[in-house]
Amino acid sequence: MTTQPASAPRIPSTGHMSGLHMALLVIGVLLTAASLGSIAVPGFPDTGPELAAVAAVAALGVLAILVGAAGLGRSIAAGAPQVDESSAALPTEVSGHLDPGLSRWKWLVKWFLAIPHVVVLALLWAAFPVVTLAAGLVILVTGRYPASWFQFCVGVLRWNWRVSFYAYSVLGTDAYPPFTLARGPYPARFDVAYPERLSHWQVLVKSWLFALPNLLIVAAMTGGAWANDSWSNESWSTETRGISLTGALVLIAAVILLFTGVYRQGIFNLLVGLNRWALRTAAYTALMTDTYPPFRLDQGAGEPVPGSGPRT
Repeated sequence: MTTQPASAPRIPSTGHMSGLHMALLVIGVLLTAASLGSIAVPGFPDTGPELAAVAAVAALGVLAILVGAAGLGRSIAAGAPQVDESSAALPTEVSGHLDPGLSRWKWLVKWFLAIPHVVVLALLWAAFPVVTLAAGLVILVTGRYPASWFQFCVGVLRWNWRVSFYAYSVLGTDAYPPFTLARGPYPARFDVAYPERLSHWQVLVKSWLFALPNLLIVAAMTGGAWANDSWSNESWSTETRGISLTGALVLIAAVILLFTGVYRQGIFNLLVGLNRWALRTAAYTALMTDTYPPFRLDQGAGEPVPGSGPRT
């Protein structure tokens, strides 16, 4: 990984992940979910003090999420240099290194072992869009992504990549993922260069318009194989069936590993490349960078070396 020189700006650090900030995040998510859930209840009044009270609870929940995310972002940032956007091929770094001695059978239970992570990630993902939307408003006015919120959102994507690399989207390691948003010595790594400035106006269209082509490609790679449309209860419904390209490749790699004890390097390289495309798109959609994700499948454990040309 390429790093910035010592004089480059660094994200401040306050120590380890704070239990108080995590508690604020949990409370904020619960309050926001409860307020939205009460509005969805049939017969809920849309005027008067009841609605005002629900709006106040929702605002309090959002505030708790933002304060909790900011605290977690400050505490997880180790002050280490970020990815150098000026010398790296892209502002994102997505890497995954295959364990040489993978267990033949452990992939059968990794999904179960990862359940504690899935529970925590469900909470973090509930807070993620709230923080992203708030950051978008700040970017629109100032052109800067608040550093602590930026580190929180990068940490959520980093944690998600570690768990998916371990449990279901690659199965590339038997090392159990750490319960942290911070960087660390794990076979799967993710980082994004902290941007000095971001476009004021692009924040209005990046997530839903500019990113749409990449989102469609990522959906085709990770979504169901086909969809079935049907008419029921006076409305159309779409049911996705089949297995995704990523899911099929993981299943093939797992079956081969089970019978031969070998994880095919070609399948591994392709799976990391597919996940790299998805994570690059996620970082762009989440407003972390103005650099458009390339329409390119960079396979292999590490990022392409600048100047070496595209890898397919």
